[in-house]
Amino acid sequence: MSECIFCKVVAGEVPSTKEYEDEDILVFRDIHPKADVHLLIVPKKHVAEFADLPDLEIWEKMSKVAKELIEKLHLRESGYRLVNNGAGAALIEHLHLHLLGNVPHTRDI
Repeated sequence: MSECIFCKVVAGEVPSTKEYEDEDILVFRDIHPKADVHLLIVPKKHVAEFADLPDLEIWEKMSKVAKELIEKLHLRESGYRLVNNGAGAALIEHLHLHLLGNVPHTRDI
């Protein structure tokens, strides 16, 4: 999907601060963070929304990566939110999760 901003981030056409990447998932920092940690977890293959998933494999991978980041960044200690918006609620029509949390300011993220 050539006009999708997240597809452009995945393709490297738009710069991002990557936090994690594998063959299916990309995690990068939100450019307008709403918390100390504000990461976007996206599938590399364009899927407009959760209801468009052909199966739950990519969702499970996204969830696994989110869980690993929660532990790695010690977000369990101070709290976190994992947010997904459905059709009409998201500004960008590319399946994504927001991982938001606050960490003690003595930690580097």
